[in-house]
Amino acid sequence: MGANSSSISELPENEYLKKLSGAEPISENDPFWNQLLSFSFTTPTNSAELKLLEEATISVCKSLVEKNPRTGNLGSLIKVFLSRTKELKISAECQNHLFIWQAHNALFIICCLLKVFISRMSEEELQLHFTYEEKTPGSYGTECEDLIEELLCCLIQLIVEIPLLDITYSISLEAVTTLVVFLSCQLFHKEILRESLIHKYLMHGRCLPYTSRLVKTLLYNFIRQERSPPPGTHVFQQQTDGGGLLYGIASGVATGLRTVFTLGGVGSKATPQLEQCSPLAHQSLLLLLVLANLTDAPDTPNPYRQAIMSFKNTQDSSAFSSSNPHAFQINFNSLYTALCEQQRSDQATLLLYMLLHQNGNVRTYVLARTDIENLVLPILEILYHVEERNSHHVYMALIILLILTEDDGFNRSIHEVILKNITWYAERVLTEISLGSLLILVVIRTIQYNMTRTRDKYLHTNCLAALANMSAQFRSLHQYAAQRIISLFSLLSKKHNKVLEQATQSLRGSLDSNDSPLPDYAQDLNVIEEVIRMMLEIINSCLTNSLHHNPNLVYALLYKRDLFEQFRTHPSFQDIMQNIDLVISFFSSRLEQAGAELSVERVLEIIKQGAVALPKDRLRKFPELKFKYVEEEQPEEFFIPYVWSLVYNSAVALYWNPQDIQLFTMDSG
Repeated sequence: MGANSSSISELPENEYLKKLSGAEPISENDPFWNQLLSFSFTTPTNSAELKLLEEATISVCKSLVEKNPRTGNLGSLIKVFLSRTKELKISAECQNHLFIWQAHNALFIICCLLKVFISRMSEEELQLHFTYEEKTPGSYGTECEDLIEELLCCLIQLIVEIPLLDITYSISLEAVTTLVVFLSCQLFHKEILRESLIHKYLMHGRCLPYTSRLVKTLLYNFIRQERSPPPGTHVFQQQTDGGGLLYGIASGVATGLRTVFTLGGVGSKATPQLEQCSPLAHQSLLLLLVLANLTDAPDTPNPYRQAIMSFKNTQDSSAFSSSNPHAFQINFNSLYTALCEQQRSDQATLLLYMLLHQNGNVRTYVLARTDIENLVLPILEILYHVEERNSHHVYMALIILLILTEDDGFNRSIHEVILKNITWYAERVLTEISLGSLLILVVIRTIQYNMTRTRDKYLHTNCLAALANMSAQFRSLHQYAAQRIISLFSLLSKKHNKVLEQATQSLRGSLDSNDSPLPDYAQDLNVIEEVIRMMLEIINSCLTNSLHHNPNLVYALLYKRDLFEQFRTHPSFQDIMQNIDLVISFFSSRLEQAGAELSVERVLEIIKQGAVALPKDRLRKFPELKFKYVEEEQPEEFFIPYVWSLVYNSAVALYWNPQDIQLFTMDSG
């Protein structure tokens, strides 16, 4: 780095980096900084090059870690950057490329150094490196200043105040990334950080007044999905006069060290094409999620979470609550469009979950949309391709559906939206189907996948809860959806019989031998019977509330009536079976009266006529099925590792050595 272009192989012997990390203090007024910051750098394009960069610069970083407490060169570099950012806004307005370029290069170096410092020392040690001492001639005292808060505040100001132009895109991205790196100390702790120096600075003092503006800017960065400027947008020509410095910036420097690097863990595999189209939008969303999931301070709730919970639509003219100073307004239509378009990524799905769960204004707006299919279809695709998704992404998608199905208006409207040619649904050609029926099909498919693969009770529970919430509002179910409901019950029935047989055989075997321990079939039996009862309640809820709207479900019920015979006298199901048994008996009788050899069309006609004739008072009323999503206690134990796994696996994030990571393991997440 310095006056000439640099490559990875040259970095260990680079004279400017060696001087920066050397034993000689460098004043912030030294011409050295102009030389150091006038570099072009070919950005790494794959994980191998990223690792090479880490290895090439580690000797420089180690030397700086060792000598900086005496030289204060890190502090001098930061002061150089801080002094240059004071004129950034004017530089952007005046198109001063050179000034912005050197400020970006300073921040790029700071970010790279900071990443290594944070991974190798405690926050207390880090703070010492950010503290410099100034001694004036003839003075015996010292004046100490902590630069961390000043740098953090400067980065936030840069993000929220500098206009986003082609020439400022790279430094805006670097500022967002540097804040992520500042907060990355969590990666190197097994336990959730509940007291952190960086958290304290961000939640108090000079940074606090910028809370709502920062959250709003990060959201708008996500909404706008601004692409990285094309190569050559801000390339400088070589200067031949004066010092002859090469004022060139490689096309890749805008993204610093960002490139594809994906390891295992709870985050999905990175989607580099998607992320690198708009690295600023991607990185802004990651920073927003990290900030929103910081733990509350002992005396103050997380202000960033408060801002996310309370922002309103720009069309909402009601007054802000005085109890929340961090509220702001944003265009909900633009936000909704971005959320619909970006659901392929974990982080966009997590943002949607947070907004629906925590922000009542957003939830009300989403539920009032007349194009709800634009949001629901991407969520259903996530669940449909469950094999390709990590478990956390599937959970978030499923909980989003559960939150939406808490609303009766949603449950009614999805059956009024007719979809054509769902190409991604491969089990059957669906030329025309309602959104409600498709939702049922995908949720049932998720349950069946879970039964044969993951066997996760939590996933089962949430799937069934979503179906139960919708059941009273089932309308005009597609024949295939009706068949799959009964097929799922058939699968559960077979599993119940299998477990019951295993339990019986095990019990008989135990009578002959007292040596071998008994498998816990009783627990398995209890679980499967809970699920069976839930399915019976869902079928019963539909029959009780909307029998005349669902002839296809009655048809499927009659076609597989033998399945229900064994549960009529079962003590766990006798009460709920009364209505189902009544419906089966009533319609079976009418079909017998109509004669044999009936066509499908004729059977459906008889069912429709019978639905009108069946006295509603003969069906026993049960309490309404309603399940509400409740976040678990200490949700940070789930969300903080999840968010940081997304940062770690990001295709545009900095490289972290997997051996240094403590928060989660690389294989299991």
